Parts: sequence; C-alpha cells; structure tokens
Amino acid sequence: MKINFFGAAQNVTGSKHLVEAGGLRILLDCGLHQGRRREAYELNKTMPFAAASIDAVILSHAHADHCGLLPMLVKQGYKQKIYATQATIDIARLIMLDSAKIQLEDFERLSRYDNPGNEPLPPLYSIEDVEETCQHFAALDYGVWQDLNDECRFKFYDAGHILGSAATVLEEKITQGTKRLLFTGDLGNTHVPILPEPAPIEEPIDAIISECTYGDRFHKSVDEANDFLIKLINDAVKYKTKIIMPAFALGRTQEVIYILHKLFDQKKIPAIPVAIDSPLGNSVTDVFKKYTDSFDEETAKDFPNHESPFMFKNMKQVTSVDDSRALERARGPIIIIASSGMCEGGRILHHLEDSVGDPSAVIVLTGYQAEYTLGRKLLEGVSPVRIYNKLHQVKARVVTLNEFSAHADQKGLKRYIEALKGLKQVFLVHGEERQAAIFKTALAADRPDLLITVPAPKQSWEV
Repeated sequence: MKINFFGAAQNVTGSKHLVEAGGLRILLDCGLHQGRRREAYELNKTMPFAAASIDAVILSHAHADHCGLLPMLVKQGYKQKIYATQATIDIARLIMLDSAKIQLEDFERLSRYDNPGNEPLPPLYSIEDVEETCQHFAALDYGVWQDLNDECRFKFYDAGHILGSAATVLEEKITQGTKRLLFTGDLGNTHVPILPEPAPIEEPIDAIISECTYGDRFHKSVDEANDFLIKLINDAVKYKTKIIMPAFALGRTQEVIYILHKLFDQKKIPAIPVAIDSPLGNSVTDVFKKYTDSFDEETAKDFPNHESPFMFKNMKQVTSVDDSRALERARGPIIIIASSGMCEGGRILHHLEDSVGDPSAVIVLTGYQAEYTLGRKLLEGVSPVRIYNKLHQVKARVVTLNEFSAHADQKGLKRYIEALKGLKQVFLVHGEERQAAIFKTALAADRPDLLITVPAPKQSWEV
C-alpha cells in the first residue's frame, strides 16, 4: 500500500491523498486549495495526476477544501464513482454549486476593473460541470463494507466533524494477511453542539492519515466560550455595536445559530436582531433539518417538543441581494452572520467592506483562518487589507471564537489515535508545519513506538 500526498500536506487546504492498493488508485478527497489567489488558482486548475487513471474517489465530507475540486476531476476525465454518505452528497452539491457561482461572479465583477498585471481569473468550472459531477456520487451508510475489487474494500465511521462526515477504514488483502489504513478526514471536537463525538474504530489499524489542524493547542470549554459570547452581545447592546461574524456555511453557521438560540431561550442575552446573510448557509441548514436522527442527545434536551434549533423569533434568513445590501445601513445592536468563513468570497466581503473601518464594529472570527486568506490577515492584525480590489484600514475590533471549533484539539487527536489497536504508522496532514511539528512531538512523547511522519506535498510513503 502506497500513499501519495498531493494536498493538505503541511497546510490545511486542498485535501487530496492518492492511495495505491489492491491494484487500484484510490483518491481520498479532492479539495480546493485556498490562500494566495493566483497561487491557489494554479494548483487548482491542473490535477497532479491523470484524472482518468483514478479508479475510485472516497469523500470524507462536504467542506470545499475536501470536495470543491471534484468538478475539475470530472471535467478532466474521471469516469468512476465518488463514494460518500448521503448527507455529504446532499451538502456537497450545494457547496460546489455555490463555488461555481462565486467564481463566475468574482470574474465578472473584477473584469470591470482596469488592473494591469492582476487580471481576473476565469472560473475553474461551471454549474453544468457540478451537475455532471453529482451523477458520479454513490451513497454509503456508516458501518457498511464496500468492495472496490476482490482485494480492496472500505468502511465509513462517523467522524463527528460536520453532518455526514466520515472517517474511512481502507482494507487491502495481502499475502501475509490484511493491511488497514484509516483516514480521519477532519476529526470532530468534543462537547460541541448538534453532532455526536467521533465513533470509535473497531478494526486493528496499521497506519492512519490524521488531520492536525489544532494539534498545537487546547480548546477552551464551551462554558468559557458561552461566557465570552454573552459578554460580547451584552456589550453590543450597551454600545449599539454591529457584530460581523464570518462563518462557514456548513457546520459553523448552524452551530452559532444553535448557541444563540439556546442563550436567548435561557435569557442570558437580550433578543437583538440576528441576520443570517448566507444563501448557501440557509440551504445547508435546510439539509440539517432532514437529518435530525443524526443529532446528539444534548440537542433533544436543549430543544424539547421537536423545536428546531435553527430558527428563533429574532432571527432572519436573508435571501435577496437588496436585503443583504440593506444590512449595511442597519444600526447596532445587530449580529450579521455571513460566509465565507475565511473571508475569501461571498456576502461577508461587502459587510467587511462596510464595517472594517468602523471603530465601533466588532468582527468575530469563528473558525480556522488559512494562511494568506483575508481572515488570516484580520486575525494577525494586518492593516490595510484589500477587499474588492481596494485597500481598507482596519479600525474595527477583531476577536476570535475558536472554542466552537468542529476540529479536535491536541487532546482529542491524541485520545483518538492512542485508542487505535495495532497502530504502527502515523501520517499527519491538514495542519500547517508548526502545528504538525508540535503535535508530532506531543504524540511521540506518549507513543515512542509509533513511526510519525509529516509528509510534504507530492511525497510518497509506503505503509
């Protein structure tokens, strides 16, 4: 069994791992690279392998950095199945359609500017390419073995990261017996709302490809995060503040709605207006409503009598562009939640354009900000920042709220890996070099018996 690392190696985007096993070439994820736009565009426009040579794709979940390049794979000649859970299939279609739409809108808008040397980038793929890609999906439930050929099969376990997310056990029959590789995709955090914690793995595992996004830190408790949010919102009422929350349309938007709803019900925060200005986020929330059986027990306790966690009386789902633009004239206190979570596209950009220079506004970063993204620049205090091809001084207060992260922290990652039976090799991916190095040291201290590797892009390793 051989693994070729083509994405999310020493960084957190573009998840793409090609496994050669049982005479097959199996691609784990096919995600968009994000960050420096032209650099990411070059990485995204050409596959690092012949698309037609791939025998199967196994998709861990529907975030764009894991599924967003599937239309390019199909466009360049992939003809086989794309395996995923049904929830992932439902959401991935929405994510990819939104990506195609934003690429076209960005191209058309930037084409109106005269900016020699920084010409707009043509869309990677179209809505038609996305619809063609969706014809390749094949749904698989958790806990069911799927044969790829006589020598190779795989099984999904709930990864607890977002709705439909799956950790994959890939099994190959060899002369000496059986070899098993576990791919975490993104591994869920503990004690966060809506979804259960990652399911334990039953089979002995020889090697694991594990994410390590937050391998260098420990999340604060949800109670501490709630206290932070309560103070932030009560201060917003006192000072009539506009709160801008960039949030991933998938996962983070639903979690923030859930938490705000719960805090309003508990009367820990006043009922100020909340605008969900994310058509994609609203569509994904509708998918969540179809899968209530996947929610954890805490959700039933927090919202008895079949009350929806995703709607409350002072919340409005914004749909039209005109209504979105009207929010720029809204006075605080108000909370505006919009995507994208890393501030790289979508409606969040015009809210930031309007508010980033306002000393009375607060920008709340609710998730991981990859290198070179606008969100990362705001996190690091860079000023001015470029929005819609214009420079803006950052005068708004910028704060972070990572405690509701859908990613496991160092403690959660170690607990998951150390619970595996028979483990010999660990490949750390989906983490920047610093995070991966810190986690490797921490894991090695407890498990010196493990061969731990942080693969570089385009490196290959044998299991």
